[in-house]
Amino acid sequence: MSLKERDKKHLWHPLKQHQTHPESLAIVKAKGCTLTDEDGNEYIDAISSWYTCIFGHCNDYIVNKVSQQMRQLDQIMFSDFTHEPAVKLSEELIKILPQNQNRIFFNDNGSTAVEAGIKMALQYYYNRGQKRSIFIAFKNGFHGDTFGAMSVSGLSVYNGPFEEFLIDVKRIPVPDGNNHEFILNQLKEYSSNLDIAGFIYEPLVQGAAGMKIHNTEGLNEILKFCKSNHILTIADEVMTGFGKTGQYFASDYIETKPDIICLSKALTAGLLPMAITSCTEDIYDAFLSNEMAKGFFHCHTYSANPIACSASLAVIELLTSEETQQNINRISESHQQFSERIKTHPKVKSTRHIGVIFALDLDIEVPRYGDLRDKLLKFFMSNGVFLRPLGNTIYIQPPYIISDQQLNKVYAIIENSLEIL
Repeated sequence: MSLKERDKKHLWHPLKQHQTHPESLAIVKAKGCTLTDEDGNEYIDAISSWYTCIFGHCNDYIVNKVSQQMRQLDQIMFSDFTHEPAVKLSEELIKILPQNQNRIFFNDNGSTAVEAGIKMALQYYYNRGQKRSIFIAFKNGFHGDTFGAMSVSGLSVYNGPFEEFLIDVKRIPVPDGNNHEFILNQLKEYSSNLDIAGFIYEPLVQGAAGMKIHNTEGLNEILKFCKSNHILTIADEVMTGFGKTGQYFASDYIETKPDIICLSKALTAGLLPMAITSCTEDIYDAFLSNEMAKGFFHCHTYSANPIACSASLAVIELLTSEETQQNINRISESHQQFSERIKTHPKVKSTRHIGVIFALDLDIEVPRYGDLRDKLLKFFMSNGVFLRPLGNTIYIQPPYIISDQQLNKVYAIIENSLEIL
């Protein structure tokens, strides 16, 4: 019996309606930018397996580092102990994070990194005797699937059944270069009448919304307002972090830095699950007390897993190398050339790109999950390219090691797909 058939007996896949889509493609090997299924078909992974495998699959350098660590120290409780990989990772991360970041808290995944950030903000004020319970977030943002992360997310397709159980969030539009004054007026109204704890945002690029890119100056004005009104700012860099936008972090483009940053996905280059919530020393200091209850009682069993930390240390080494930075620039320049070529196509409404992220919107209404989206996905896969459209948005976020030949194939398949619409 094939893997695909065996899968149907017991497994429940995420983001899938099994009644209408009962099958899942069985992948048996992944190396570099290539996925291989059980029938021997190969696919270029043009989205880095949900933005994780930025150095390709089973990267030899990272695998070797992890293998060495596995022989020395596997799992250790981080509540009572520490270890070299975690200490070293904190030192290396602080070197590349925005300069105001000084403390590293470990989590399991992107949602829990956000969850910890939300709890930090709420308890920061609680420990100081202030009751602040409301958050501000962008419309159509996405921050994860745990309850706090769902609360601050704005895509009801994911959160509809749970909305009555979520924390209170006020939503503002993303800055587009023309609506700064409107947004600031909205923020003034909220801050004057409500107890706002924090503002959470995806810096510059809203991933699940369709790789929507917003205005840098406008975001900076929002962050400046929050700073001056004692509203903590939380940058969700789970998708954008580690070079995706052309800088180490999207926050590097913005003058006003966040108080808290959430990291995951590319943090371990797809090898192991791990996440981090970093923060300023001021946030950390608010939890120091002779009262035990003022500590941050949030913990994951696999916090700071040594093996995952070793993968992340290898990631930072590769990320900061000249070769990787050249590759990011090469991909960005290729995206620019592709954008110029395809943006005038009659079926293309708009294009946008930043760093290794490229997206185009089709000039046609497509449900987030529907027949046309499925038709596109099937077309891409049948032509050896793994792309996963978000509604009417087709996007690329390839591994940094992708070759020009592979990248040109991805572009060509996208162009060809427009003919089946």
